[in-house]
Amino acid sequence: MLTAFAKGVSQLNDRATRRILWLSIGAAAAAFVGLWMAVGFLLTQTRLFSIGWLDVAVDMLGGLATLVLTWFLFPAVVGAIVGIFLEDIADAVEARHYPGLPKGEGLSFWGTLATTLSYLAAALVLNLAALAFLVAPPVFPFVFYAVNGYLLGREFFELVALRRVGREQARALRKAHRWQVFAAGVTMTVLLTIPLVNLLAPVVATAAMVHLFEGWRGNARRA
Repeated sequence: MLTAFAKGVSQLNDRATRRILWLSIGAAAAAFVGLWMAVGFLLTQTRLFSIGWLDVAVDMLGGLATLVLTWFLFPAVVGAIVGIFLEDIADAVEARHYPGLPKGEGLSFWGTLATTLSYLAAALVLNLAALAFLVAPPVFPFVFYAVNGYLLGREFFELVALRRVGREQARALRKAHRWQVFAAGVTMTVLLTIPLVNLLAPVVATAAMVHLFEGWRGNARRA
């Protein structure tokens, strides 16, 4: 897995990836600003929490609470927009490392949209539910990274795999490598919570998942 992510980082130097990289950085930055504005509005106009002291704490922290919640929800939102760039990133990775592969068929617009919306709905619900663990600060980071690691790993793998194989084969591969997919998702989540690195993370994570998928698919063929 570390090799896959190392190759994902090296993909940033690829000429074919540079245009996609700048578009991805712009989209990630726009997503952060938009999320920050939405969270700020919700915190000032509504009561999101049923725990009284948590509402009071949010009111007292003001702008800091907005920033913290934006930071926590950022991986979920960026994961939802990765489908916009995934096809181009995967094509660039395959052209550099797997030149013998035919061009991937890719998901239809509606297929990508359905996968993305399903992921986004689950991510927002589970992340908001995870905020309840703020009452136990030592536990919260484990819950946060576990929830987002599972969701991001599953979404990135499905979007990459469905370019090449059917849903049944994609599901079988994911189940066969469920812990590696989860570990990759946790790694993605960590990257998405590091300042500045999180702007590059969608490209690195997509490239890494292409390498993982091709490695697992190749092993399955030889088995």
